[in-house]
Amino acid sequence: MRPLDDLLEKTDPAIRQIEQSVADAANHCEILPPSGTRDRVVHELQVTTRSTLGAIAYETGGILVDDGWLRFLGSGHTKLPRNLADWNRGRSEGFLLVADDAVGGFFAVNGGALGNGVKNVHYWPPDGLEWEDLGIGLTDFLLWSLSSQLPEFYTNLRWPTWKAEVAQLAGDRCFAFYPFLWTKEGSLAGSDRRSVPVAEAFDLKVDLLRQLQQGRDPPQTSG
Repeated sequence: MRPLDDLLEKTDPAIRQIEQSVADAANHCEILPPSGTRDRVVHELQVTTRSTLGAIAYETGGILVDDGWLRFLGSGHTKLPRNLADWNRGRSEGFLLVADDAVGGFFAVNGGALGNGVKNVHYWPPDGLEWEDLGIGLTDFLLWSLSSQLPEFYTNLRWPTWKAEVAQLAGDRCFAFYPFLWTKEGSLAGSDRRSVPVAEAFDLKVDLLRQLQQGRDPPQTSG
C-alpha cells in the first residue's frame, strides 16, 4: 500500500482540468465539496490525484451531471451519501463502480471481469442484463457526460417529467421500474416507476441475474 502522501499530486493534479471541463459543460453540473473521509477513500483506492479517478475521489464529494441524472461517486456528500471505497466493498470484483444514473443504470471501470475493454468504462443499463463496453476510459467518459451527447444517449430512458422528478431524488436513490425494463413486459410507458435505494436496485439485479444464470425463473417483484 502506497502512503497517502505518495498519492497526492501537487504539481499537476487532475482536478484543475476537471473543474475547467465542468465550467465549459453543455449540461448543468455540480462538483460537490469533499468529505472528511477523502484521505481514507483515496488511500483504499490506491490511485493518485493526478488521475481523473483519484481527483474525483479526493477533491470532490462527487459530481452531479445534468441536474443529478448522472452521479459520479467521490468521497461522499449529503447530496450523494456514498463514497467510492465503501460503495464498491463487497459489490465489485474485477471492476470498479464509478457512477450511476437516476434510472438504475451503473457505470464501472473494467478491471478484467467484464470481458474485453480492460480499463474502459462499461454500462449496465436498466433495460438490459449485459454490461456494455462504451469504448472509452474514465477521463473521456467524464468529458462525454458533460457534452450534448448525454441527452441523446438517454433518449429512450427519459419521460416528460423526468427533470422535476430527478430534482426530488436523493443521491442514494434511483428509479426502479416494475415490470423490469429488461423483461418483455416492461416499458418506460407501461411499467410502474418508484424511488428505491440505489443499493437495493443494484443488489437485486445482481441476485436476479444470478438466478437466471443458474437456470431458475426469478419472481417478478411488485416493488
